[in-house]
Amino acid sequence: MRPEPFAKRQMQGVFGLRIAIDWRTRARELGVYAAIGLFLAFIEPYDATRGLPFWVAFLYWTGLILIGSLSGETVRKSANHLWPDLPIPVRLAIISVASAAAVTMAIFVVERVLNSRQIPLEFLPTLFGLVWVISAAMTGIGFMMDRTILAPPPTAPEGAGPVETFLSRLPLKYRQAELYAVSSEDHYLRVHTSAGEELILMRLADAMRELDGAGGLQVHRSWWVAKSGVKDVRREGSKLSLVLASGKTAPVSRTYMAAVKEAGLSA
Repeated sequence: MRPEPFAKRQMQGVFGLRIAIDWRTRARELGVYAAIGLFLAFIEPYDATRGLPFWVAFLYWTGLILIGSLSGETVRKSANHLWPDLPIPVRLAIISVASAAAVTMAIFVVERVLNSRQIPLEFLPTLFGLVWVISAAMTGIGFMMDRTILAPPPTAPEGAGPVETFLSRLPLKYRQAELYAVSSEDHYLRVHTSAGEELILMRLADAMRELDGAGGLQVHRSWWVAKSGVKDVRREGSKLSLVLASGKTAPVSRTYMAAVKEAGLSA
């Protein structure tokens, strides 16, 4: 077995837990955050760092970006778990609000502890609004970069099959998972696996082309299903749906009913 690259090895964490860290992705993220911190230190939005040395302003803005990013990532993962079908615009709005709230609190604490200045409580809503403008922009930019700069086209292991090649597009924890299905949402795909679900920027037609020979088929204009990922078939009148191993159901349209029957998946 070929050893996994060092940048993607699992590291032994505290209390014996094994934590998977993709160091290359994290390094790219830090580089992006530093670049944004430099930009904000240069333009001094809202005159927040006017009069400070440039390096102090850089640390100030970069620190706030990291706080907002960490809080946004935490909320993103929670939203994916609690509301997996939440529309992307609503998901981004929730993330931006959570990030802005965390950064607003951080500014309040910094002003109190480092500068010995008390921000009036009645000013907090205004401060939150000012922070949210930047947070919303950073959330949108981060969302697009996560699927372009921070998530470049996959480099599959030598001799990898179509499923392994396709899953190499996803974060580390999904790459050894079992693929159940792929469904389209606007310009994105929701990948259903045994490790959970993840969104990627890709067309369903391109995904099916890449998954040719993976033991699956298209069952709806917006669904491709792996035969091994189907655990049950549900029929209600003339409507047929496939129950995935994850519990999600994939609808079968009339156009693909014959192909589903030929694959032995109909009730």
